[in-house]
Amino acid sequence: MPHETYAACIEACNACATACNHCAAACLKEPDAAMMARCVALDMDCAATCQLAAATMARGGEFANAICALCAEICQACGEECGRHEHGHCQACAKACRDCAAACRAMAG
Repeated sequence: MPHETYAACIEACNACATACNHCAAACLKEPDAAMMARCVALDMDCAATCQLAAATMARGGEFANAICALCAEICQACGEECGRHEHGHCQACAKACRDCAAACRAMAG
């Protein structure tokens, strides 16, 4: 089953999507939400890409490697942006993004 082959990467992608969605929502509630615009935008892109990657791997889709390579790139950018902010939700998101980027790079080869 494809989902068993990719289990660790699927788990990392799902965890990252959850962290990114939480971070985006929390950033919008910060006192100066306008300063968090890039963080929110990358969170939303990252969450969507992680969800796509997880679903593609679960189906054993032929583009799983390519999507995971892109996912790793977006996760890295999101993790770097979130890592610039001291908020707990941003730091948690940055870690999830780094973990997901590593898992996707390993999966994509």
